[in-house]
This record gives sequence, C-alpha cells and structure tokens, in this order.
Amino acid sequence: MVMVDSQPPPANEPSAFKPTVVLFSSLLLPPSQTFIKAQGEELRRFKPYYVGSRLVKGLDLPSDRTLVVNQGNQLGTLAEAIFKLTGFSPRLYQQVRRLKPVLLHAQFGLSGALALPLARSLKLPLIVHFRGADATLKDEYARYASLNHWLYLQRRETLKRETRLFITVSHFIREKLLEQGFPPDKIVAIYSGINVADFSPDPDLPREPVVLFVGRLTEKKGCKYLIQAMAQVQAKMPEVELVIIGDGPLRSSLESLAAQHLRRYQFLGVQPASIVRHWMNRARLLVAPSVTSIQGDSEGLPNVVLEAQAMALPVVSTIHAGIPEAVTHGETGFLAPEHNVDQLTEYSLRLLRDWDLWQRLSAKGQAQVRSQFDRSRQTRILEDLYQKILHKEIE
Repeated sequence: MVMVDSQPPPANEPSAFKPTVVLFSSLLLPPSQTFIKAQGEELRRFKPYYVGSRLVKGLDLPSDRTLVVNQGNQLGTLAEAIFKLTGFSPRLYQQVRRLKPVLLHAQFGLSGALALPLARSLKLPLIVHFRGADATLKDEYARYASLNHWLYLQRRETLKRETRLFITVSHFIREKLLEQGFPPDKIVAIYSGINVADFSPDPDLPREPVVLFVGRLTEKKGCKYLIQAMAQVQAKMPEVELVIIGDGPLRSSLESLAAQHLRRYQFLGVQPASIVRHWMNRARLLVAPSVTSIQGDSEGLPNVVLEAQAMALPVVSTIHAGIPEAVTHGETGFLAPEHNVDQLTEYSLRLLRDWDLWQRLSAKGQAQVRSQFDRSRQTRILEDLYQKILHKEIE
C-alpha cells in the first residue's frame, strides 16, 4: 500500500509557474459532482485543466481551462462516440498536448478507462480516482448499464497494469478494489474532505423540529426508509417536519409515499449550496439512510454527512460503505443497519428529545470533521502524491 504522510506539509511560496495537471471526467460537470471542481480549484502547486468527453448543463467551469470532445451538437455526439470506442480525437489530443501536462488524474474508474488511450499517447502518468458505484456495481449489471460501463469492463485489466496510482475516497472503496484484483501497492485511500470554512453554523439561528435529507433520490440513498421512519416519529412528535432536498428518478414515488404516511413534509428539489447550508443550520438532525442497491451500487463517503457535522448538525445514518469512517456511532451521530426503519426511528427520536445528547454529539461531530476532513489539508496530501509520482517515488 502507498504510504501517505499524515502531517500537513509546510506552506509553499507562490510560484509564477505551476505544472499542469489534467482532471479528466467523462461529463463536465453534473451538479452533483461539486467535489471535483472544489478539489481542482483547491490545488496550489499545480494548475488544473478540466478535460472530458462532453460538456453538460451543471457546474460552471473556467472556460479557459475546460476542453471537451462534444460541446453539444450533432457532430460532437459522433466525435464523442468515436473517442470513447477508439480513443481517436485529434483535436482534443492537440489541445491537451499544447498544455504540456505532467500527469492525468481521471475522476471515477469509468473515466479512467476512457482516458487510458489519451494518457498512453501523451505518455502521461495516469491516476484513477474511485468514488463509489464505479467500484461497487456488480459486473452483470454494469455490462449493460451504459457504453462507459461496458468499455470500463473491457479495459479494466489494462487499467490495472498501466495506471500509476489508484485513489479511493474511503477505505471501504479500497477494499472493494482489492476484492477485484487491483494491485494493493498501487491503491491509497484519501478522504476528499470539505471546505470547513464554508460550513460554519450561525449560533443565533434557533434549531427547529426539522429532520433533513440532502441527496439524489435514487435507490442507494434509501430515502423511502427515512419516510417510513418519519411516519413513526411523527406519530409521537407530530410537530416534526421532514425536509427533502434533491431530485432524481424516484422523486415521484417518494412524494406519493410521503403523501400517504406523513403529516408534515417538503420536497424542495435541487437547491444551491447556500440554501442547503441554511437548512442545515435550522434542522435538528440530518438523516442519511444509505443502502446497497440490488445492482451493488454503494456510496463512497457522501460529503453530506461531513457537511452536516461541520454545521454542528448531528447525523443519523447507516452502517454502509465509508460512512462509519466519518460518523462515530454514539459519539458524533448514530448508525443503524441498512433498511432498519425501527432503529432510524429510535435514534431520530433520541436526538429530537434529548437536548444534552444533541449538544454533545453536535460538538464532537464538528470537531472530528474539522480535524480529519478539511479539504485544504487533504488536497495538500494529494499534491504530495502528485510530486512523488513525478519524482518516480511511486512506480
């Protein structure tokens, strides 16, 4: 296993020249992937360029540092398909070559497979970052999920051989790669972290009897189990309201379920970060009832549990994926087994009723996130790995 110094490196002096690193992701950049842009813009010793197969509606990226094969027209769609299947995209290769990048850092395993021909052609060290479903989705489902999934399975063995380093967002994801035969000496777990300065609670804003959920409305987020638990909570505390922020394919069915069982609830859809922080400052707890989907899709380590704790908001979640690495049961929050509605109910009621317990978990959760999951510190660790690869300390 690659060893990473746990001590923060010394501050670096500003430099007029920063070597370029290519951050490659197939889609640039969906709204849910704020962590890619956030970590890219946090780099201090390297200049990030965002490169991908297709530009999508979502997060704004610096236009002078964004390169894609497909900008949204019909010819672009054809060029994207050719690039994915063959690696052929002369214009993109020429644009990237002019940047004189020193390494290519692919976001997600699937993007690593797409970037493999580019890295090989330009003779760039390749880093592949695994974040969740890319390491957990069962092959029998992944094979038919999309062209990207199919290509990943076709190129996975080559990826194992030619990638210089695999990064995982949790130790749980690292174990998943080991189970699939990835070389252990090439894998390192690094928490992505959050900008803790952005998540500071306002102590003057009173907490309300609100249970908050933030996330995509998909199977693995487990929102239906939260609605079932909230029905039990509201039977004993009818003043409690469930607020759901996020959207996804299950929204309609979840709204129907809530209408049948809940007294007080809101579905707010996708909201900007400022509104999410506002609700994190008002709520009494955040519930993240994640589960493993029938296809094997799992979380890596959802940022929302870090953000909530940084906002002094205790978390009730599940014993799932990397979540126990960020939420310490009974000390910074509570963890129930997956699908266990009764325990989600019990832990939620305890935090809603016991103010002393709430304050204790609130303080400990905030302290833990600030000490272990600060994105600035984690990005310095990532940049140290970049330097070790360039100095051939990691082969």
